[in-house]
Amino acid sequence: MTAGTLNVENGRRQTVAYIDFAKAFDSACHSKLLMKLSQYVIKGSLLEWIRDFLTGRSHQTRVNGILSGVADIVSGVVQGSCLGPVLFLLYINDLTDIFTDAVTVKLYADDVKIYSSIIVNEKAIGQELQQNLNKLTKWASDWFWQLPISYTKCCSSRCRKTCGKPRYIMHA
Repeated sequence: MTAGTLNVENGRRQTVAYIDFAKAFDSACHSKLLMKLSQYVIKGSLLEWIRDFLTGRSHQTRVNGILSGVADIVSGVVQGSCLGPVLFLLYINDLTDIFTDAVTVKLYADDVKIYSSIIVNEKAIGQELQQNLNKLTKWASDWFWQLPISYTKCCSSRCRKTCGKPRYIMHA
């Protein structure tokens, strides 16, 4: 069981925020991704191979048999490839470092789950969670020059156990 599930099972209230990035896989800046990869000690010919894999790509669209002009792809990881999701996770992996110990963070593809157990003061925990969400917004702005958070796909929930059964309340 996860820490969040254990908290609910042990009778603690749990607040969870679900965050979704809009067009995340299309928005990873190549130069920033390559810099982060070098910080993970990916260097030399492997880093050059990844650079070649990402850059120099173009695309065009066909609608009703008519082709658009060719456009260069200047950001993003290659979707449908085996390497694309791995590169994206390496790109956002340091996101977990920005949060305080008051929250737990889980990453899955372009989704982020932040949760916090409410033990004593629900208002203080709410403020702490909001401060961490503000840090997330700033991080997204700094690292994803064109990646907004998809607020329509985000929500929060409060979970608690009542009468032996978990109770979940979702908030958009």
